[in-house]
Amino acid sequence: MTLVQMRNAVAIAGLDDRALRVRAVEAASTYDDDMLIMVTHAYMTSASRKGARTSRRTLEAYALAVKDFVRWAQDSGVQLLRPGRRDGGRYVAHLQTRPSLGRGRSGQLSASTAAGYVAGARALYRALAWAGATDVQPFQDAHVAPDPTPGIVKNPPYMQEIDAVLPLCEPRLAALLLLCAHAGLRVSEALDVRSADLHGASLTVRGKGSKVRRVPLGRRVRSALDHLPPVDADGRLFDWKYAQATYRMRKVFRAAGHGEAWRGFHAARKHSGTRLYTATRDFTRVGLFLGHASVDTTRRYVAVQDNDVTAEVEFF
Repeated sequence: MTLVQMRNAVAIAGLDDRALRVRAVEAASTYDDDMLIMVTHAYMTSASRKGARTSRRTLEAYALAVKDFVRWAQDSGVQLLRPGRRDGGRYVAHLQTRPSLGRGRSGQLSASTAAGYVAGARALYRALAWAGATDVQPFQDAHVAPDPTPGIVKNPPYMQEIDAVLPLCEPRLAALLLLCAHAGLRVSEALDVRSADLHGASLTVRGKGSKVRRVPLGRRVRSALDHLPPVDADGRLFDWKYAQATYRMRKVFRAAGHGEAWRGFHAARKHSGTRLYTATRDFTRVGLFLGHASVDTTRRYVAVQDNDVTAEVEFF
């Protein structure tokens, strides 16, 4: 999300009703995905429930979704301002049957990825309604069926891999892995850590939705961060983008003989959730540690043994 794009979205939000409607109608009629993304961002940041607090990551995800839907609509002969009543369902079916093209994956799109695309398309039509371009909502009754396989099964936590990989990491990469695997940070949160966020044995984390939480740091994490010099004048400890961090970590996993085990940084975050639950048996405390708004989300981050209650039921 560039600064220019954000400025354009602010400018669009500042148009009068007639000019906004003309801009949105013209963009939809010509399948101008760049302008439709701007209209969607203008709506999201000025009229949606979160407004200006809408995260950059959400805006970027919706931009990809709008671009994908507009391309499909043009190729399928769908008029964006006057879609058929079944076109929302047709797009969902297209998502559920098309192959995945991202990050070396094979097979079909995951249910969560398809749901993300549909969420972005829904946001587009809310934006078009906000702009006065159309009142139709083709995705009102369109739903993506959830994946019946739990995420903790599809992408389980790393366990022994963490200690096997850490000795091969250079200090900054080791600190990043420990922030995810021991401090429970999302990789986006870890990459955004600044020296000013460190307060002895705790870390101030700016998470999803601009929520701030204080995270306790164990000895290994503190030791990894203690002598890590900032990479810029703002005190940032990392200057990597997600793809750069992933490349480095994947390379180390291969060197440690666990190349096939690499499942992204999220499995490291699940490592911390699983270990903390094993120690506390308390989903609420684990959820607070991970920064979850709902304990239901936390349950998807904890790998519980199948025989977890064997001892408890022995003398029923």
